[in-house]
Parts: sequence; structure tokens; C-alpha cells
Amino acid sequence: MDTMKTLFLNPPSYEGFDGGAGARYQARREIRSFWYPTWLAQPAALIPDSKLIDAPANDLTVEETLKRAKGRELAILHTSTPSFDNDVRFAQALKDQNPNIKVGLVGAHVAVLPEESLKASAAVDFVAREEFDFTILDVARGKPLADIPGLSYRKNGAVSHNPDRELIGDMDSLPSVIDVYKRDLTIENYYIGYLKHPYVSLYTGRGCPARCTFCLWPQTVGGHVYRTKSAKKVISEMARAAELFPQVKEFFFDDDTFTADLARAAEIAKGLGRLGLTWSCNARANVPYEYLKTFRDNGLRLLLVGYESGNQQILNNIKKGIRLDIAREFTRNCRKLGITIHGTFILGLPGENRETIEESIRYACDLDVDTIQVSLAAPYPGTELYRQAMANKWFDENALVRNDGTQACTLEYRHLTGEDIAAGVKRFYSRFYFRPRPIGRMILQMARDPHERRRRLREGMEFLSYLKKRTKQASSPAPQTVPA
Repeated sequence: MDTMKTLFLNPPSYEGFDGGAGARYQARREIRSFWYPTWLAQPAALIPDSKLIDAPANDLTVEETLKRAKGRELAILHTSTPSFDNDVRFAQALKDQNPNIKVGLVGAHVAVLPEESLKASAAVDFVAREEFDFTILDVARGKPLADIPGLSYRKNGAVSHNPDRELIGDMDSLPSVIDVYKRDLTIENYYIGYLKHPYVSLYTGRGCPARCTFCLWPQTVGGHVYRTKSAKKVISEMARAAELFPQVKEFFFDDDTFTADLARAAEIAKGLGRLGLTWSCNARANVPYEYLKTFRDNGLRLLLVGYESGNQQILNNIKKGIRLDIAREFTRNCRKLGITIHGTFILGLPGENRETIEESIRYACDLDVDTIQVSLAAPYPGTELYRQAMANKWFDENALVRNDGTQACTLEYRHLTGEDIAAGVKRFYSRFYFRPRPIGRMILQMARDPHERRRRLREGMEFLSYLKKRTKQASSPAPQTVPA
């Protein structure tokens, strides 16, 4: 069946902005970091002769991206709440260049706010809600918009919403994204500070059974049922990935919680062990020792773990479903087995105060995981945290990022200002990293590996620059709009 000449695009944005196509927190990072645009690569794999452009990762300007978009009949832009205004401006630029091009938006923001998104710009012809892979395939095949489930579009000057599309039940029906990566991406352009470089990330399933109130993807796109590709298919895809990308030093499974199905994860791990691959994944801080050992014995290097807070009441408030004592035991087990942990924390969640910030800092230092990320609580539309924030007037809907693309503090409480929370992030990083153990680990890594030494020196300069900017930002208000 013939399909339209389709472009999948992560639009140009702030310099270094990992804005929507793969990032869990749409912002510029402490150090230069880019996740793979897997959400775009997946439908691109369904459509013959499609093209995927990741403008931020390739440092493409608006003019360069428009030039590469010439000759396309359909453009699918991945957008996010912080980047939405910028992205619809680029949609208009596409229309100005080619009035006949059809432009659609995908991503969590438009899944939650389809009508508002369409009304924001006449340049946007439709938005695909929720899980959009086969929705976009229908559009590319020329199916009438009125007959496509999961689509919202403009009809006779008004916005029309088609019935929802069912979530994909057979995940094995989705083709691999690996060939799209090989065709359209330069993998050396993708950096994550705690992963070996070059790395490749992809999903083996979608959805997460956890109910964390702040987490964007399960509440807007993926759902709360963990739907997975079979272990056999995953192992086959990874063999293909190793063949196409022999230079890759690490593969990362970006499923919300790869360890949600432990038996399946163990089966995949054994297959990866037979392939001799080094791999990492997202995990909750409650994986039993015997599974951790199986993973480690079969090539697991690192776990990305969301600890979020060192205060149990805050964890209960956000429905994390994790106990601090279990998380401590899990961390000790990982250390015994030699599994590296990148721990993520969030400041400004409901129940936060000056004392709980200090409690989280002490907790992180006591856990002594290998690396950390400290984020500001981000109330994205569609999440329970957003609804709580609006109901309690914790949030005035100002920009989620500043005019340099870094995350802004948008939540504050009567007893805790946004400035207090932002200052806590800087203090958290400084107290954790400027200790003998983290410094010693870093020096040892740099001494063993010249490549790692050059990388860490570059990232160290970027990190110190970030801390300096945070100091300045803590004393100045965030801008109210994304800049033109």
C-alpha cells in the first residue's frame, strides 16, 4: 500500500534541549545529554521510506531542518509541555515553506490537551492521542481522518475528536527501531553521563504498574499495564543491534520499569549473556538479590533507580510503593554484586520542607550510589501531581523551563518557596559529589581509561557551569513564556 512521504521530527529548540522525543524530563541537563527519539523511531519503522530527524541532537538550526524537510508530504512533530510553543512555531514554518504539507503533533502534551493544542495554531492539522504508532500509519496511508481512531483534527473550523484507539496488545507486532537508528541517526551524538559512550537505548515494552503521581508516561501515553515484547523477540533484536552497531559499549532498556516482570527480565538477561552484551535498565529499588545476581552474571552493568526522596511520608504521598528500608537493602545488594547505580531524586514533591530536603541529602550520601540526578518536581498536565497542584494552588502554570532550556521550579508551598527548592538542588549536588568517595571513584575511573578521563573532564566543567548558573537563577524569577 502506498504511503505519504513522511517526516518524523524532534524540532529545533534550545541548545542542548532534550525536548520531547525521548526525554523523561524535558529540559537541558546538567551536562550535555540526549536520549534516543524512540517514540518517533517506532512509527517511522512502520512506514516505508520515512525519515527521522532529531534536530537538537544534531545541532540543526531551523533553516537547516526546513531544508531537510523539503519534498515531504506529512510531518509528525513530537512535542512536550515545555517545548510546545516553540514546536508550533516550527509547524508554521513548515507550512510557510510548503502549504500542502500535513502537520501532526504527538506526545504526552497533545494526548492530554488535544483540543487546546489544535486551537493553538492553524498550522497543526491533527494530533494523535495516547499510543500513536498505528494512528500515524493510518494517516500516512491516506485513510480519511474521520475514520482513524485516536485522532483529533480540525473539521469545518471546529475540533473533532475520534474515539480512542485501543492500546497495543501484541507488542511483537511492532518492528524493531534498530534499523531506523542505523538509517537516520548518528549514535555518537547521544550522550548520557552515567552510560558508556556510545550507547543505544530502546524500549522492550510500554506501561508501568506503579502509580507514582508525578510520572508522565504511564498516566498519559503508556498506561499502567506493562505490555511487553516476547523475550525471544528482544534477544533477536539485540543480536541485530550488536551486528549493526559494533562500536556500542552499552545497551540501555528504557522501559519505565524493566524489572516489573522479573521472570521475563531474567530470561532476556540470559539471552544477553549468551550474546556477550553489556546492558543497563530502569529498575525499582526492590529487586530481590537472586534476580540481581542473575542480571549481573549475564552482563548487567548499571541500574537507573528512582529513589525520589529520603522521607517515607513523601514517598507515601506520591504513591511510590517503596519503603526506605527495602531500598537500603536493595542498594547494599547491588554494591555486593558490583552493580553500578544511578540514583534519581526529586525535590519539591508534596510534603517537602527544609527538613525533608536535608533528610534526602543525608539519605543519598548514606546510600552512596555511584551517581545521582536531582530534579525539580514537575507537574505535567495529565498527571495526578498536576491536578493536586492546581487544586491546592501550588502551581501557577508558569514555564517549566527557563529561557536557557534548564528546568525551572514551578511548585511552591506556604512553608517552602520555589527559591528554597531550587537552592536545595544545588546544595544536594554539592554535598553528594564533593565527598571523598565520589571523588575517589571518579579519579580511579579516569586513571584506568583515557577516553573516560577526557569525557569526565568535559562533563565536570559543564557540571560546575551548571551549579554556577543555578546560583544565579535562585535569585532571579523564571520567565513566564518560552522565547520566540
